[in-house]
Amino acid sequence: MSKIRPLHERVLVRRLEEKEISKGGIIIPDSAKEKPAEGEIIAAGKGKITEDGKVLPLDVKVGDKVLFSKYSGSDVMIDGEEYLIMREDDILAVIE
Repeated sequence: MSKIRPLHERVLVRRLEEKEISKGGIIIPDSAKEKPAEGEIIAAGKGKITEDGKVLPLDVKVGDKVLFSKYSGSDVMIDGEEYLIMREDDILAVIE
């Protein structure tokens, strides 16, 4: 993958694939799948810059699995793969 570093409080997220079989064993066709709201942080900025010039570090780090709202971030293509760039504020939770 090309080297990319999001700026400030932004992170680069790779969506995690949605399961193709429901809990009841029903196979879900591609046309009915929703984009998952779960992903892995691939790269992160240095943090949010405050009004007085201080940098507040991010609460998330590279490798964290996160949940985010369905319409968060901007889709980007890097080396033929789809990623999202979003602000840390768009992340709802870290999966531990």
